[in-house]
Amino acid sequence: MNRLDKQYQSLLQDILDNGVKKQDRTGTGTISVFGRQIRHKMSEGFPLLTTKKMPFKTIVTELIWFLRGDTNIKYLVDNGCNIWNGDAYQAYIKRYNKGEYVGKTKLLENSKKNRTLTEPFTKEEFIEKIKTDDEFAYKWGDLGPVYGAQWRSWHWRSEPFLPEEKYMIYTTEDKPVTWSREKYIDQIANLINDLKTNPDSRRLMVNAWNVGELDSMVLPPCHYGFQVYTKELDETERVILMDKKLGVTENLPQYYTEDDMIKHNIPTRAISLMWNQRSVDTFLGLPFNIASYGLLLEIIAKEVNMIPDELIGNLGDTHLYLNHIEQAKEQIGRKYTPDERSKMLKEAMGYENYHNAIEELMPFGGGLSEYYEIHKIPYYTRKPFELPTLKFNSCPITGIDIEYQSIAQFEIENYQSHPAIKAPLSN
Repeated sequence: MNRLDKQYQSLLQDILDNGVKKQDRTGTGTISVFGRQIRHKMSEGFPLLTTKKMPFKTIVTELIWFLRGDTNIKYLVDNGCNIWNGDAYQAYIKRYNKGEYVGKTKLLENSKKNRTLTEPFTKEEFIEKIKTDDEFAYKWGDLGPVYGAQWRSWHWRSEPFLPEEKYMIYTTEDKPVTWSREKYIDQIANLINDLKTNPDSRRLMVNAWNVGELDSMVLPPCHYGFQVYTKELDETERVILMDKKLGVTENLPQYYTEDDMIKHNIPTRAISLMWNQRSVDTFLGLPFNIASYGLLLEIIAKEVNMIPDELIGNLGDTHLYLNHIEQAKEQIGRKYTPDERSKMLKEAMGYENYHNAIEELMPFGGGLSEYYEIHKIPYYTRKPFELPTLKFNSCPITGIDIEYQSIAQFEIENYQSHPAIKAPLSN
């Protein structure tokens, strides 16, 4: 059973029923509730919503970008992921308006003299420059120390160089000579190490809310941190995993020694992940966040040989933008009218077969309920499908250093969904 989509539809309805109107930085306006939660058991399927089609490749690309420690949109743009384009372009316009006149020039002609005028690139021109001009992309495509920087290189502090070390000397007119070096923390690498050496630790956390660097980011983190938790698997759970690995289908008790388990690399622990989010664009953003953290949980679990268990999202200001209201109602769905269900049955059976069935049943006072069941005619417009499964494809290099891996390493199988629902992104 797909409980995730139903939770999500209920959350949309909750906001519609109980949300209060609030203004926001984008000027769009929202209706908002506070303090909600999403919970999903990974054993029930990969958490990719089915009540609208989700772009899995885009989700994978963004997560790999985070794990690479990258903060420049060029990697995203080159791989067809455009969700950060608006933020990068707005940052470019702000810098342009402050006097960094990097843009296109045009010649102004009049009766007295000719002169040139610099004007900013359009958003489309800006993105094309990111794609084709590496120097431009290096300078204008960076978003500041956003998620990837905090996950993989959290700026810690400066410390003095040791006397025997080479150093750079920085001087100013009013300050003495300082001899220092920058210190950074790779939170993801530390997390993996701690999971392998101290899996019961209560400090298995990664934080993106670096207060000292918020002003340097184009957008402060919405999902600002996550924590993982592990527990030991009991003997029965490990036997089930062993049966699955060996392809045992008989419903009989199996006995395996611990050496057998070790030989087949059977996990001894399950791992859960809980992320915290201060601001939630519930229609566009949250479905991405759910799938992205679900994928992150799968990646970490594979790296430390554990079984993905529960995915939990703690949601702060949980809102719908005012220009997403009708889209939310569409995704919640409604009950089909009898005429609509009858039309679907006719299309499923074929016009002639439909009427032949009616003629056969009418003398006996029967209805077509059996045919509705056979052809699986739905009662609701956005009834959830079963969740898909995640497949890890083979890759030359594996591990959490995913910058060396291909996006194609991750594949979704058996994904069936309703059509996508378009909605504008507020930047």
